[in-house]
Amino acid sequence: MSNDITVERIAAFSIGDTGGNPAGVALLAQMPAVSDMQRIAAEIGFSETVFAVPENDGWRARYFSPESEVPFCGHATIALGAALARHSGDGTYPLFLNEANITIEGHREGDIFKAALQSPPTYSKVADPDLVDRSLALLGYDRADLDSAIPPAFANGGANHLILMLNSRERLAEMNYDLDQGRKLMNDAGLVTILLGYAESPQSFHTRSPFASGGVLEDPATGAATAALAGYLRDLNWPHAGRIEIVQGQDMGCASQLVASFTDQIGSSIKVSGAARLMTLSE
Repeated sequence: MSNDITVERIAAFSIGDTGGNPAGVALLAQMPAVSDMQRIAAEIGFSETVFAVPENDGWRARYFSPESEVPFCGHATIALGAALARHSGDGTYPLFLNEANITIEGHREGDIFKAALQSPPTYSKVADPDLVDRSLALLGYDRADLDSAIPPAFANGGANHLILMLNSRERLAEMNYDLDQGRKLMNDAGLVTILLGYAESPQSFHTRSPFASGGVLEDPATGAATAALAGYLRDLNWPHAGRIEIVQGQDMGCASQLVASFTDQIGSSIKVSGAARLMTLSE
């Protein structure tokens, strides 16, 4: 790894001092070459590393998985909010991404940080039936496992996701798939992740997020997919009451908590919030 680039390790959407999705955060004076950012992200091995440099009144941010650059990553943005609060103080910071401009709010509460991002605009559409069938087969399911109240959808809240909601918490826990086959399916379909979920109640969900497109079997917390799901539920006229809470990573032994807050305005930004913690050297 380059000696002049320091990468902080921060777990986003943590619960107290445990869980959360590890992200690398590099606050820099100038943006490195793409090849260097890709190499560093691969060396760190987290599902995402964000590189940020000051620009105008905010920060230019780019996100890299071990295998590819992605346009937006929620958990790395929450980790970035924690890092900015740590180094620059509590506040709301504009972020300039590859395809959108958003904001991240961060503040410190003792040893824990709280952060909230405003996602890019959202949209959704009916998922291609063939893609749904191939995705279900990949993950070990069939159409009888789907929740008919929340049909499969292609959704975007800054990145592309296929949303598959199941009718059983037990079946959600049984998700399993081949990473190489998943990588090919997601890359061919232009998906960043597949979001699998179970609605425990209208405002409470359990989710899992295969991220084979980035070379990661599963993410324990996925803010971008949470924004996409919230936008889709709004499009669906789901009784969301302006807020949903998500537990993710539980089946990985790394429970994480995400909250999405939003208005009824179709396509508008989703606020995704959660806690973040600095990771220990042994993690």
